[in-house]
Amino acid sequence: MVRWMVFWGAALVARGKLPVTQDADEIVGAYSDEMPAEPTQALRFGQARIARSAALVEDYAELIADLLASQGEARSTDVAKRLGVTHPTAIKNIARLKREGLATSKPYRGIFLTESGQELAHRVRARHRLMVELLLAIGVPLEAAEADAEGMEHYASAATLEAFAAFLAQRKSSF
Repeated sequence: MVRWMVFWGAALVARGKLPVTQDADEIVGAYSDEMPAEPTQALRFGQARIARSAALVEDYAELIADLLASQGEARSTDVAKRLGVTHPTAIKNIARLKREGLATSKPYRGIFLTESGQELAHRVRARHRLMVELLLAIGVPLEAAEADAEGMEHYASAATLEAFAAFLAQRKSSF
């Protein structure tokens, strides 16, 4: 029963069908060193697994959008080289984007994002920029901020991203 709740709860959160509360105390109580209740901890790990799965799709969509913007085309060989994966791996993951309605391709013409794919790439790029900006604001060097943001952007909740944006806005208004 707990596994079913974790899977569907995390899936609904990931798809935006179930709001993530901004007040963590509503879910788990005040922070403590004690372990959270089993369903709470299972939901957290379930959300992390979903984020890992979504990260792959998001990275591909973001890169394809960047290639289209900078080069006018996105070819599977370019995607593979830039992600540091083999060509068959890139082909497999691009096929996943196609199945999920995020990308299309034409023989000898490359890969194109659908409207949904473009929206996803835009959201991921915005999260990435926010993470980089936050890391720079706390003193992380640019190269490290870019590299770290590449992973962090996929795992932060909407509530966390909103808090980061508010922090940065407050910081800018202080100057």
